[in-house]
Amino acid sequence: MTGTPKEEIKRIADQFAFTGELVSCGPCGSGHINETYMLRYRIGEMGSIKVILQKINREIFQKPEELMENIAGVTGHLKKKVLQKSGDPEREVLNLIPTKEGKAFLTDENGECWRAYIFITDAVSYDLAEKPEDFYESAVAFGKFQEMLADYPAETLHETIKDFHDTKKRFQTLKNAIEKDSCHRAASVKEEIAFALQHEYLANVFGELLAKGEVPLRVTHNDTKLNNVMIDLETGKGICVVDLDTVMPGLAMNDFGDSIRFGASTALEDEKDLSKVSCDMELYEIYVKGFLESCGDKLSAKEIEMLPMGAKVMTYECGIRFLTDYLEGDHYFKIDREEHNLDRCRTQFKLVADIEQKWDTMQTIVKKYQK
Repeated sequence: MTGTPKEEIKRIADQFAFTGELVSCGPCGSGHINETYMLRYRIGEMGSIKVILQKINREIFQKPEELMENIAGVTGHLKKKVLQKSGDPEREVLNLIPTKEGKAFLTDENGECWRAYIFITDAVSYDLAEKPEDFYESAVAFGKFQEMLADYPAETLHETIKDFHDTKKRFQTLKNAIEKDSCHRAASVKEEIAFALQHEYLANVFGELLAKGEVPLRVTHNDTKLNNVMIDLETGKGICVVDLDTVMPGLAMNDFGDSIRFGASTALEDEKDLSKVSCDMELYEIYVKGFLESCGDKLSAKEIEMLPMGAKVMTYECGIRFLTDYLEGDHYFKIDREEHNLDRCRTQFKLVADIEQKWDTMQTIVKKYQK
């Protein structure tokens, strides 16, 4: 077993308020950030339960107490909302299991931080949509997430990753990388640099709206990929939003936009053949429908109007991040080939250009589902 030795896992697990006898444990999931284990406990004659034990990545999340305060606050709020609607809080919300001392997480003697969740049974998450309904269900789940957290005071949440979606700062970082040109790569990517600079307005549009008070700060997930929604195996419905590490104060348009950037693209993020890259309007419409239906009346007219802009801004932001990393020597995103980040940047910029071509259609679709 890679990662933490099995005996160490058992010793850590003993410090949580788990019930029963530990019968198995092993690595779980395909996530690259935290170290995740599945533990199974036998409970007398009543069968067994599964729990998730996770070591928090301290390099990325340097203030675990703030991270866990966010998660405990948000999941507690969601649980109340689910109960008010006579839902099932065991399956519709991530349930933290406290330590035996009643804390939300454990710090071991090496300074590593651990947390535990109840495993959601008979549900699955998909890295890629197997059918359009899966994408629709993710839209419903993330829309419902917005709806239930609309009255949560976003300003009380901590920023778990500073300036995560501050597109203006991301743009400035790119400009610095172009100027410094530490790897002497700028001359070979003049087209990409020109595209980034010509679209500078995208780096400022949401910051200006927020500063003027035209859009509100909300509780946002900030990683709204399909694989962060649990789909019920029996009903095919999206039942629970998971991976709450990046839940922070943010903008609803960013959450919507990141889903479109990733889920409505006709190609993989690192596709070399740019002719394959476009924003699928059928998938876009499916997502708009599900998201707006489940948000209810919680989004303002301005937020809804700016949803297509969310798709454009988030795709642009991702593109400039890939370009910055390429110029700086590929130190942030993992790469499998020399120009991997450049390929990623190009797909994002192609997607931005395609969104611009389809702009009127995207706005019309939003109006169609606006209540």
